[in-house]
Amino acid sequence: MEKSNSKNLYKMGLMGFTLVTLASLMSIRGYPTLSLVKWEIIIFTLLAIVMYLIPAILTSSELATAWPKTGGVYVWIKEAFGQKWGFIGVWVQWFQMTIGFISILTAIAATFAYALSPALADNKIFEFAVIVIVWWVFTFINMRGLKTYTKLNSFFVAIGVVVPAIILIVFGLAYILGGNPVQFTLHPTFSDLMPDFRNIHNIVLLVTFIFTFIGIEMTAVHAKEIKNVQVNYPLGLLIVGVILAISCVICALIIGLLVPTSQVNILAGVMQGFEVIFGSGWVVTIIALLITIGSIGQVSSWILGPVRGLLVTAQDGNLPKILQKENENGMPANMMILQAIIVTFWGAIFVLLPGGVNSSIWILYALTTLVYIIMYFLMYAALIKLRYSRSEVERPFKIPGGKLGVWIVGGWGFLAMVFLFIVALFPPSQINESGLTTPEYIGILLIGTLIIIAIPVIIHTLRRPSWKPENTDENSSN
Repeated sequence: MEKSNSKNLYKMGLMGFTLVTLASLMSIRGYPTLSLVKWEIIIFTLLAIVMYLIPAILTSSELATAWPKTGGVYVWIKEAFGQKWGFIGVWVQWFQMTIGFISILTAIAATFAYALSPALADNKIFEFAVIVIVWWVFTFINMRGLKTYTKLNSFFVAIGVVVPAIILIVFGLAYILGGNPVQFTLHPTFSDLMPDFRNIHNIVLLVTFIFTFIGIEMTAVHAKEIKNVQVNYPLGLLIVGVILAISCVICALIIGLLVPTSQVNILAGVMQGFEVIFGSGWVVTIIALLITIGSIGQVSSWILGPVRGLLVTAQDGNLPKILQKENENGMPANMMILQAIIVTFWGAIFVLLPGGVNSSIWILYALTTLVYIIMYFLMYAALIKLRYSRSEVERPFKIPGGKLGVWIVGGWGFLAMVFLFIVALFPPSQINESGLTTPEYIGILLIGTLIIIAIPVIIHTLRRPSWKPENTDENSSN
């Protein structure tokens, strides 16, 4: 961290911003799902980089440095299309996370099960109990505004994500190269590397690869706190993207080589890999506890962030005053309670969905993706629109190529999201235990997406003048 010359504030350098972003995005919970495609993971990862990561980094870099204000996508979309669309954009960005948190929380439960009884990793009731307990406990802890605890979040992520990933890579490679049996060839041919693009049910797993990087635009909240932002912001995102891509490919391949595809639990697959390496002993128990602690720290760090982003919209009167209130510690207590109720609801949906753990989690993965893509449609459209309507705004980082460059980046990002939306509607052939027909599966996802998008439209339509805070100027500066 380096001191700003113009203000008595500390600003993040490249290293600080990179570490903060890694702490928010890096996770080992997705490795088991990635491992299902074996050597095809390399092509899938490259596709995710080209289709999502590159346009998302370029778009976020231009918009975040041009409008370095709290609010991120809400500010960008509002500037381009007005308050209503800005509210819809930030709403779906927040709401999809209440669904996405279920995969994190169930992964915590499945991992913790290995410290108790591995059989619990497939028990939905046990996982629902962990979802409720962890989320509500840490919601109330965050309400207390414990600054010391917040500082420990990055430490928790380090010991619960980075350390286990290093252990998996080092000991996993030693196990594999030591001549032990593996699940597929160590010498892939061209056919081993190429996915079967003729079958949409095979390429659906691209959704999970996108999730390796998704949410990178949320780093916009740090834009005004970064030294030399026009260089360090895009460079930091690029470094994070490279680290995430390399670590995911290596770790997922190791899990795939160790655990038979038919036996992979997409929540506990990492622990299954450790069990192959170390057996069912105290080492696995300790690793399970480390990953649990790290994942809980990651959950805690995200409990407040998305809510803060949504609360920026309250400054424009988009939310009832009961949801704008802060407690004595400056925490948006009522919004955090609402968020906890919604997370609990999705936890109950997870339990009630047909099929086992894998299929239930995948349906929620897909729904999260579909909802999130709506925000990306608006973000890429805003990028193009603002180059015309707000061309006078200084852009410390500017997508090269003028308006043509913006059309290429924004247009490619938009079309990639259209493709991903269509792909996400189909169940993957590797996870087919839900018992739902394809039309039933698609119907559930489309209806769920439409309902979620309709909610902010209804709220915005019914909003009242009394929702507008009286001290708007003061709030806006916070």
